Formats: sequence, structure tokens, C-alpha cells
Amino acid sequence: MKVKKSRDWYIFQAISITVLTLGALIAVFPFVVIISGSLSDNELIARTGYSILPKGLTTAAYRTILRIPQSLLTAYRVTIVNTVCGSLIGLLCMSMAGYALSRKDFRHRNVISFLIYFTTIFGGGLVPWYIMIANTLSLKDNLLALCLPLLMNPFMIFLMRTFIANNVPDSIIDSCRVDGAGEFTIFFRIVLPLIPSALATIGLFLGLMYWNDWYMSSMFISSPAKFELQFYLYNMLSGFEAFKQMNSAAIAESVAVPSETVKLAMAVFVTGPIILLYPFVQKYFIAGITIGAVKG
Repeated sequence: MKVKKSRDWYIFQAISITVLTLGALIAVFPFVVIISGSLSDNELIARTGYSILPKGLTTAAYRTILRIPQSLLTAYRVTIVNTVCGSLIGLLCMSMAGYALSRKDFRHRNVISFLIYFTTIFGGGLVPWYIMIANTLSLKDNLLALCLPLLMNPFMIFLMRTFIANNVPDSIIDSCRVDGAGEFTIFFRIVLPLIPSALATIGLFLGLMYWNDWYMSSMFISSPAKFELQFYLYNMLSGFEAFKQMNSAAIAESVAVPSETVKLAMAVFVTGPIILLYPFVQKYFIAGITIGAVKG
């Protein structure tokens, strides 16, 4: 039997579609402006501002960034390796911590949870942290300095703990123990296959942290060959700004660095891979951000 839809249902659908369409356009609009600006003439952008369509279509900004392609590719390689390795190792560490803290039979879980939470309120300070990474661990100008500081995140540990507690029944764990399975067997063969949404969500958060990080490179890395992409582009942009402030007008006119459009082209280089990756983890991400919303 076909149910006749009321007038209110059609009104609600029209309002919902309109609001969602406007929201999508608002979200997409900045990316369209960035791509358009990166393909525009720098002088036209400086005089008339940004627009949806490119002004004086040109690839000068991309040619400027790719003037030394080997350095850019090196920065990309460092960032990709650091993001992939850091995300995988961080997921392993935080999922194991979340699993341990979710077990009610873990005697000291409340004390350890408090100590982890305490770090979100009070920290040791920048100087002791720098001394520990650079001197105590001897990671100055070492790629490990880009990976280790972000491996454990209190918020993500508690997120993982909550998801495991809500989605892995105690009866499954108990039955595995009765069958003689150890903790590592339970964790890798039972728990991990049951939490793909949490792994995808936290993996996306962690990957974004690594991909967008430039602070670790500025603190611990001195070799240009080890710069991450964000810090490499930041240094390039800083060099352009310093060049614009030089007193030699003749040099400035002869080189004509497109600084405004270069900023937008840099944004395209940085955000492009993440935008392409996001659709593949979207369904897990949506399920993961609702962790703990319904319990029963």
C-alpha cells in the first residue's frame, strides 16, 4: 500500500534540500576561489581581487613553485612517508591503549586514564619538551622528531576507548579467553576487525595532523632535504616576501614574483591529496564521529 505524503512532508523536503545545497555551495566556494586565483594573473588579482573564474589565465604561480621540482618532490616524499608511518604506528599505539583502558578487569585503568587526561590540562612547557626531544633522545635533525611527538593524543585515546567499550561486548572477550586466546590474539584477531569506523576516523584525524604539521620541522629540522611539505612551502613564501621588500626595484621588476597567486597555488598543492583521499574514508568517518551518541 502506497502511503500518500502530506504537504508538510514536501515542504520539509524542499527546505532540507535548499539548506543542504546552500551549505554545500558555501563549503565548495573557497576551493573554487583558490583554484581560480592560482590560475589568475598576479597583477589582476592585486588590483581587482579574487573571483570565481580565472582572470588572465596563466600557470605562472605553478611554474614558480615547480622552478625547483626536485626539492618539492623531496618535501612531498618526506611528508607522505611521515604521514603514512606516523598514522599507522599511532593507530596501533592508541588502539592498544584504548583497548587496555576499556577493559573493566584492568586494575589500574582509572589511574592511567587520569594521568593521560592530566596532560591535557597541564604540560611540562616548551623548553623541557624541546630538551627531551633534541638532547635526551638525540633527535635533532632526525626524521623521527617529526613522527614521535604526535604518536599519542589523549583525545584520540579516549575516543578509541569509548568506541571499543561500546562496540566490543565483554562476552566476546571472555569467550576468547575461555578458548585459550591471549591478549594480543584477542586484540589483533577480534577487536581490530570490529572497529573499522574508529580506525578510519582516528586515522583521518591523525593523518591530517601529520600532513598539516610544519611546527616539528621548524623546531628540530635544519637540513632542507628533510623539510616537510608545509614547512618547505612556508620557507618559499617567506623568501618571496623578503624578496619583495628588497630595495632594488630593478631586480624586482625583472623577476616579477607572483606572490599572491603563489599562495593560492601552495594551498592547492597542500590540500589536493587530502581532498582526493577523503571520499574513500567518508562513510567510516561519519560513523566514527557518532561514537557514543547512542548506547543501548
